[in-house]
Amino acid sequence: MRRRITLLVAATTSIVLLAFLLPAASLVARVAEARALDAAQAQLQFLSPSVGLDGREQVAALLIGTSDDLRTAVRWTDGAWLGDPEDPDVEVPASPERVEGDAGTLLLQPVERVDGGTALVQVFVPAETLRAGVTRTWLVLAGLGLVLLLLALVVADRLARTMTRPVTDLAAVAHRLGSGDLEARATPDGPPEVREVGTAVNRLAGRIGELLAAEREGAADLAHRLRTPLTALRLDVEALPAGDRDRLLDDVDALSRGIDEVISEARRSVREGLAAGCDAAAVVRERVRFWSVLAEEEDRRVTVDVPAAPAPVRVSAADLGAAVDALLGNVFAHTPEGTPASVTVRPGTAGGVQLVVADSGPGMDETAVERGRSGAGSTGLGLDIARRTAESSGGGFRVASSSAGTTVTLDLGPPSS
Repeated sequence: MRRRITLLVAATTSIVLLAFLLPAASLVARVAEARALDAAQAQLQFLSPSVGLDGREQVAALLIGTSDDLRTAVRWTDGAWLGDPEDPDVEVPASPERVEGDAGTLLLQPVERVDGGTALVQVFVPAETLRAGVTRTWLVLAGLGLVLLLLALVVADRLARTMTRPVTDLAAVAHRLGSGDLEARATPDGPPEVREVGTAVNRLAGRIGELLAAEREGAADLAHRLRTPLTALRLDVEALPAGDRDRLLDDVDALSRGIDEVISEARRSVREGLAAGCDAAAVVRERVRFWSVLAEEEDRRVTVDVPAAPAPVRVSAADLGAAVDALLGNVFAHTPEGTPASVTVRPGTAGGVQLVVADSGPGMDETAVERGRSGAGSTGLGLDIARRTAESSGGGFRVASSSAGTTVTLDLGPPSS
């Protein structure tokens, strides 16, 4: 937009300057020519009385004082020339005459002598004299036009900047909102229309925050309401015989942990997005250490390949920990006991980090990645949590599954600068 405004002003200014400078240049040429011809005509008028009344010697003396820019000569009644004529063979006209040529303009003035006969006064104006000062004036006009054009471009650029800067700032705020930074707000500035859009964007951002907060509170309240029937269910299960009771208590405990995670996730503010960051290597080591106790009980060999150096990523430690727990929880829940697994943290593309969790289990159904569906009888939310974590960091999520095992790869984006 800024460049278009500048180009528009440049085109308009150029048209105006051409409309002014071209007639001015033509006028300058005509004025210079008229000035030179007026000087030649004045020379004729000055010499004519003396040629008609004075003698040859007096006329010759007057020729010595004539202008150097004009070649003046007088042909006497006997045909002899006084001075340096441009055309010695010219015929004496019956009346004043002007002859134009490529070399210049020749003015002829016949003069009747008092002693009889007709003399001829000849004044030649060279082409250089006709155009004297024209080139210099044209250069001055061209320089003036260039200065005016540059000045117009500078003013147009400043004006365009004042108009486009608020729009650019508004676009930056919109991008921040789209990236999850709901605290971003625009400063209304610029033309009234742009200020109105900035105010509307701020109002929209506030409304989005209110809706998300209401949604989180609703989810947390709904999950919290499940605690009462869950407690009643636990009491009923504890009253069952020992054989079924242990298995059902494990299921109730798992359900209770899931509800706690829902409440914790709902109560937590919107994902930190670009402002969040953590050391992926430290988080993965801590979560693998947590799951290592269960791995020992189930006789699972978990291979860990995590660099000693920090591996910063653009995601909060809580989100990354939840994603790792979800992936390792799937391994323990959906593969037979004793199935080995591996957790790898390695450099990714564009300065990011890759987190790879692999197992040698029987694989999973293709629909396992879809939220709310799973080929193993679960809710399918675990992989969705990992996917949302990877995508919120600016990365991606991939699953490769076959009868030889399942590999889940999280591409985590680098921290914001």
